[in-house]
Amino acid sequence: MFTGNTLKLVVDGAIANLQFSSQQSVNIFSSQAVDELRQALTELESVELDGLIISSDKKDFFLGADIAEFQPLFAQGEKAVSGFLQKNIDNLNRLEALPFPTVGCVNGMALGGGMELLLACDFRVAEPGAKLGLPEVKLGIIPGWGGTVRLPRLAGADTAIEWISSGKQFNAADALNVGVLDAVVPKDQLIPAARDIIAQVAAGEREYKGRRGVKHSPLALNRIEAGLVFESAKGFVAAKAGKHYPAPVAAIKAMQEAASCERNEALVIEMKYFLSVALGSTAKALVTVFLSDQALMRKAKKWAAKAQGKCDRAAVLGAGIMGGGIAYQSAVSGVHVVMKDVQQKGLDLGLTEASKLLAKQVERGRMDSKAMAEALVRINPTLGYDDFNHIDLAVEAVVENREIKQKVLQEVEQVLDEAAVLASNTSTISISALAQSLARPEQFCGMHFFNPVHAMPLVEVICGEKTSDDTIASVVAYALALGKKPVVVNDCPGFLVNRVLFPYFSGFAMLVRDGVDFQRIDRVMENFGWPMGPAYLLDVVGIDTAIHAEQVMAEGYPDRLQRNYTSITEKLFNQKLLGQKSQAGFYCYDTDKKGKPVKAVNPNALQLAGIDANTDSTVSDEDIVLRMMIPMVNELNRCLQEGVVDSAAEADMAMVYGTGFPPHIGGVFHWVDQLGAVELLDKMRVFEALGPLYQPAELLLEKAQQSASYY
Repeated sequence: MFTGNTLKLVVDGAIANLQFSSQQSVNIFSSQAVDELRQALTELESVELDGLIISSDKKDFFLGADIAEFQPLFAQGEKAVSGFLQKNIDNLNRLEALPFPTVGCVNGMALGGGMELLLACDFRVAEPGAKLGLPEVKLGIIPGWGGTVRLPRLAGADTAIEWISSGKQFNAADALNVGVLDAVVPKDQLIPAARDIIAQVAAGEREYKGRRGVKHSPLALNRIEAGLVFESAKGFVAAKAGKHYPAPVAAIKAMQEAASCERNEALVIEMKYFLSVALGSTAKALVTVFLSDQALMRKAKKWAAKAQGKCDRAAVLGAGIMGGGIAYQSAVSGVHVVMKDVQQKGLDLGLTEASKLLAKQVERGRMDSKAMAEALVRINPTLGYDDFNHIDLAVEAVVENREIKQKVLQEVEQVLDEAAVLASNTSTISISALAQSLARPEQFCGMHFFNPVHAMPLVEVICGEKTSDDTIASVVAYALALGKKPVVVNDCPGFLVNRVLFPYFSGFAMLVRDGVDFQRIDRVMENFGWPMGPAYLLDVVGIDTAIHAEQVMAEGYPDRLQRNYTSITEKLFNQKLLGQKSQAGFYCYDTDKKGKPVKAVNPNALQLAGIDANTDSTVSDEDIVLRMMIPMVNELNRCLQEGVVDSAAEADMAMVYGTGFPPHIGGVFHWVDQLGAVELLDKMRVFEALGPLYQPAELLLEKAQQSASYY
């Protein structure tokens, strides 16, 4: 009946099949797909049928809207956005009004707009491995094609609140239990099951018009019930999401306001709340993060495609917390890993770390005991090199000392197969310098994991002077196999993340030197959006680790990172106050009943910083943010200009995934774009007397002179 570039409509007897078959790798609601659905519906409205089956020829049913269209659309303002939404709102209303039953068949994932398409169907069947969800809040928006209207009427307010405000994906069994699905059948039985449902309707054994009536009517809750459900949910969700992420609460407000309304009025309310968040700064930032993440992963997959072979067997040298974390991540990802240390107590520590992490997965229901045992079997602890002859890739993760690392790297290179790749998990030491003692420097690079390995998504893959493209490809492929976000950077002191993070810490040290309470700095930066302020972050990193990195960075960039005063971190280090690892740093640490760390300010740190109850700094909160952020902005500009990192998007993602930079701000460069390079330079002039850290980088000056942006 109709064939387009994104779908085709075929009639088989008295049943039509609308199959989404995009020319791209996935089905998404691009502008073209929305228009072609409109045309297909016009055809369907002109024929008599027993029913319609909606399916997909891709591995996933449907993955929602075309997010690449969001930024130019949102920039056009409210009228353009509402017009865009209305086209598909009309489509789904027309689908829901067809004079015969409709059945959606879910293979793979049905997310966002794809889920809203399903909700407009009368019946839904899915394969056992299907995943369904409305993840819009993760982009700072809410469902805009009827998700907040149809889901609560179909599955109840509690289910709708959980699904929409969390943005999570739910499996087929969960969806069946709450009434989102009507059946779960093997993948090859999806179409037959849909035909059976249509036949049952034709035979009078099932009805579909009553189902539509429920979706068109107010929620089956009285005012008191609705008030209890939605008010309690708003408080809980607001506390969990935080003030920087308004979309989850906006979704609940939309459902609450529309609870007493019929469908069409409820859809108008949904659009109002969609516009309230879509045109805000958080949505703009989170869409940028999403698109930048896609760009980073596309690049990583291109690198991985060049790898000569798979990394089936890996090794990690050094079985401490980092080594154990890398071993765990390898084993849980299906990679066999040899974990070597020079002492049995090191191996015991590494195995304990891996076992603890696996046990947590079992405790949270993400893994069963059998899978845990299988993962542990993939870790082969050893004190020697006997098992290294079949290793594809070895990662050195010993103490952060150049001489020790070079010795270990020389040793392992001699026992590895000539085709094997060698990497160092160094966080600061030059890869080119470490490679000087190796026979095959072209097969060596940096692979910098972040602590804790299992929780931090980023891996920096560092290219030394002699590192080959084949080596980078193999290490990127290994990082992807571990479920990590690899960003390829060039060698320099601190690489990318630490090179940019330590000027930020220097800004912090100068603020404390100038009499600002470190507790206040933490509060201001956490209010800005960081998961933890700089003092707390230094405690977590370890004051000794930070001091070592500061020394490396000061040697590499003496003009801006060498100090003419004793910093607060040096004072803490000299007093052996090392942070969480010693139970005291800027804060003192204890544990609660669940074993989680609890912090309280350390009076010794206050004394060392010269802070007391009478301290009253004249530095404003805005100045604290600027004095913390300007050194980071300057250094990231230098990294981009020097080619340490290839793009603003990769740089921003490295900061989001490697340091916890607030996603709702979209990244450092996105923040500058929103503020404006010219305006930022105006603000910076006030602080230039503080020294080179605060004098604008050349690239930033160029952007301001050209009124140009990074994106």
